[in-house]
Amino acid sequence: MRHNALGVYISIPFCRSKCTYCNFASGVYPASEHTRYVDRVVDDMVSAGAWASKIGVELPRTVDSIYLGGGTPTLLAPELIARLFGSLRSQFDLQADAEITVECAPGQLSDGALEALVQAGVTRVSLGVQSFIDREAHESGRLHGRAIVLEDLKRLRAAGIDNLNVDLIAGLAGQTFASWDESLAILLECGVPHASVYMLEVDEDSRLGREMLSGGARYHAGLVPEDDAIARMYETAVERLDAAGVEQYEISNFGRPGFASRHNLRYWQRRPYVGLGLDASSMLREAGDDAGYVLRSKTTDDLKGFLDRSEPSETAWLSSQRQLEEAWFLGLRLNAGVEVAALRNEFGAAGVNLALGVVNRLVEDGLLAFDGATVRLTPRGRLMSNDVFQEFLSLAEDEQETPQPH
Repeated sequence: MRHNALGVYISIPFCRSKCTYCNFASGVYPASEHTRYVDRVVDDMVSAGAWASKIGVELPRTVDSIYLGGGTPTLLAPELIARLFGSLRSQFDLQADAEITVECAPGQLSDGALEALVQAGVTRVSLGVQSFIDREAHESGRLHGRAIVLEDLKRLRAAGIDNLNVDLIAGLAGQTFASWDESLAILLECGVPHASVYMLEVDEDSRLGREMLSGGARYHAGLVPEDDAIARMYETAVERLDAAGVEQYEISNFGRPGFASRHNLRYWQRRPYVGLGLDASSMLREAGDDAGYVLRSKTTDDLKGFLDRSEPSETAWLSSQRQLEEAWFLGLRLNAGVEVAALRNEFGAAGVNLALGVVNRLVEDGLLAFDGATVRLTPRGRLMSNDVFQEFLSLAEDEQETPQPH
C-alpha cells in the first residue's frame, strides 16, 4: 500500500502559561529561544530528504496537509511564522488545496500573527477553548474568558478563515452538568464547523495529577468529577452535536459534512507524516518496491537537548504484525470502523482471522459491532476504548523487537 502525499506536523512548544492537566512537551520559555528553535526546525526541514534517504524510508515531496501544534504557535513573531512556511514551500510541493491548520490559544492571537497566518495560506485554525465558563477555564490554567473566544472567532472569520475548530474538555475541576450544557450550547451558537471533545484524562506527571495523588487544593483536584459523571457529559456532547448536524467521525472529533480534519485523519488511516520540532512523531514507509516495514520515529521532549542536538530521535521499525495491530486500534477510533477485507488484502488472512476471535468476544461484551464486513466500536466501546485497544495489542505481545530491515 503506497501513499503519494505527505503530512507535515510542526511542534511549537511555547506557552504563556501551563494548564493544570497538561503533560505535553510544552512550557513557558523565554522569547529569546524562539528564533533558535525555528532555526533548528528549518535545518531539519532542509535535511529531511537526506535523512530519509540515509535511513531508507520514502519521503513524498508532495504535501497535502500541514499542522502547527503545541504549545501556542501564534506566540512566534510574525516573521518567524513566515519563515517556517517559506521553508516548507521551498522544501516541499504543497498541493493547491492543502489543509493548513494552526492551533491557537484564545486571546493570544495578535493582529500581526493573524496577518502572518493569512499570508502563509492557513486554511484552518483550532482554538483551545476547553470551557466557555470563565471560572472553569481560569482554574484549569487558561488565560481567556468567553468574550475573548467569541471575539477571536469573529476576527478569524473577518480575515477569511472560516474552517474553525473548538476544543472542549469534559471533566474539568468544578464542572457540573449545568455548566457543561452551557458550554455545549455556546459551542453550537458559535456555528463552528468542527469540534473536539475530550474526556479529561489526568496524567500523574501533570500538576493536577500530582495533586490528585498527594492531596491539596491549589489546582482544585478535589473538584474533578467522577469518571461516571465525565462519561455522561461526553455522551451528552455526542447527542447534542449529532442533533445539530455536527457528526461524530472519531472518538473525540465531530464535524459538519466536509469539515473533518484531513491532517488528523491521516494518523488514524496510517498515511505518512513527518514530525518536526520538540517531541514530534513521524510515520514513514520503507523505500523500495518490495518494502514492507514502517518506521516510527520521535524527537526528544527535552528542549535543551533538542536545541543543542545532544538528544537523538528514537526510531523503531514495525513489522507487518505490528502494523496490523495499529490498523486495528487506530482504525477503530473512527466511526467508519475497520474493513476486514481491506486488512486481509494488506496483511493476509492468517493474522486478521486471529484478531476476529478477539472481535467476536468483544461483540459479546457489547464493546464492538461486526456486520460481517466492518468492525466498529459501540457507544459503550468508545467509553472503554483503551481497554478494547489493549486486546488487539496483546495479539503479538510475545513477538521479539523488530530489527531494522536494512
